[in-house]
Amino acid sequence: MSAQPQQFDLAIVGAGIVGLAHALAATRRGLRVAVVDRDAQANGASIRNFGFVTVTGQQSGRVWQLARRSAAIWREVAPQAGIAIEQEGLLLVAQRAEAALVIEAFADTPMGEGCRVLSGREARQLAPALRGQPAAALLSTADLRVESRSAIPLLARWLEESRGVTFLRGQAVREVEPGAVVLADGSRIAAGQVIACPGDDWAGLFPAACADAGITRCQLQMLRLAPPGWRLPHPVMSDLSLVRYLGYAELPEAEPLRRRLEQEEAEALGYGIHLIAVQSADGSIVLGDSHVYAATPEPFASAAVDQAMLAQYAALFGAAPPVIERWTGTYASGPDHSIRRTPLPGVTLVVVTSGTGASTAFALAEDTLSSLFPT
Repeated sequence: MSAQPQQFDLAIVGAGIVGLAHALAATRRGLRVAVVDRDAQANGASIRNFGFVTVTGQQSGRVWQLARRSAAIWREVAPQAGIAIEQEGLLLVAQRAEAALVIEAFADTPMGEGCRVLSGREARQLAPALRGQPAAALLSTADLRVESRSAIPLLARWLEESRGVTFLRGQAVREVEPGAVVLADGSRIAAGQVIACPGDDWAGLFPAACADAGITRCQLQMLRLAPPGWRLPHPVMSDLSLVRYLGYAELPEAEPLRRRLEQEEAEALGYGIHLIAVQSADGSIVLGDSHVYAATPEPFASAAVDQAMLAQYAALFGAAPPVIERWTGTYASGPDHSIRRTPLPGVTLVVVTSGTGASTAFALAEDTLSSLFPT
């Protein structure tokens, strides 16, 4: 780097989906943008997930609206960035009668727009791989899925090559101050505004703000299964998702289902498991996930958790094909969807604290940029 600070309108710390979303929103306003990240390539929560942009089932109100807007931006940006949309929609399978009642109640809310309640027979006709006949199913057209491990690098490359964003990778940030980002080697990036998007690295930048917001970490486990020989028409969720996703779980009709699941699925609930199964272009199934909360979760994956996830798969689809990949990930977790703080003049801290970065970050970033650079 040169001795003179590089000058930008906006410097962003963190090249995960939240940082990239803010870079996109900034370039739409014609700003000169730099993104700094300590890793040489995408390595964190943004690539260790389903790539499932989930609208259906997000908490009613602001979060659901953020997800709807973000999905629209994904559909706009993906073809420009060379990102394939692997699957569209959602098939939420009700295995129990109580789950069917939750689905019916959800479909009657404003969030049920674009959703259709299917009979068990109709669900089997749509997805013949389903084992047995469900009580009912919810079919939504709002959601979409990308392959996160390729989508995030493609998004970054497009921002750099087509939108003029400057990326500084392999650069640890020592300090953020008004008007500048100071790197570990002492060099500075000068910027009119700084947005810090550190994800779950909350001990490095502005730890007091993160502590005040009650942020900890959530660890997840995920699996990739060999191609089963059939195709899923849509990503699939099931009963456990209905008591985890707040758009369903906050409905009064969810309480009887929760009580039954506490009796029948205590192990899965204890591991924080709710089934999501998505399918990649090569036919493999990405399956998950679990949730364990701690300031520093153990880095070791649990075989018992894997087996519990595979049992949920078997209940829907029968015997699981071989596991070909296993991994863990962590993300920032707090009591709210996200935090946006101003710890210093000209410095904004943005952290998604609900595991919904892929689903909501694009719209959240638009809101952040509108507040910092009003038109």
